[in-house]
Amino acid sequence: METVKCILETALLTSQKPVSVTELKKLFDGEFDHRTLDLLLDELKNDWSQRGLELVSVSSGWRFQSRTEYSHYLDKLQNEKPPRYSRAVMETLAIIAYQQPVTRGDIEKIRGVAVSSHIIKILEERNWILAVGQKESIGRPTMFGTSKKFLDDLGLLSLEELPTISNFETGLDDGFMEVEKENYEGK
Repeated sequence: METVKCILETALLTSQKPVSVTELKKLFDGEFDHRTLDLLLDELKNDWSQRGLELVSVSSGWRFQSRTEYSHYLDKLQNEKPPRYSRAVMETLAIIAYQQPVTRGDIEKIRGVAVSSHIIKILEERNWILAVGQKESIGRPTMFGTSKKFLDDLGLLSLEELPTISNFETGLDDGFMEVEKENYEGK
């Protein structure tokens, strides 16, 4: 089984994106079932528990990432600063994440101001949101929802792991931004 763990480790370390268990099964021509691979991945996660990288499960699969406690060291190697998003972009993203599926009109109603096409474009280019359908109303407006990449970039398995709205009211929303920053820089 050590060879199998070594193959899993190599595949995950060399992958540019999270890898699902279904994809990892292909490495072994169906020799192992999901349960066995999950157990091996948990063992591998334990094997890496005292290192600078950690194996984590996110929405679209498993990936290695740097530990958050080392991010300030890694920042020194980065020539490029992570993108900064305006308050309007972050408010729009939060509305989509918490209220999805929503139309542009829904977002405007909640924010109280018009949503520029540029804001939607920024979020779509980052692959954090996508069109999930059309509302059954006049004009059939596009409905937006978050993507798996949004969850992956925040290190979440599902939307249920998002902080509660009450956390934002008490000022804990800074942690939400830090998680995104750390995950962006840890890649």
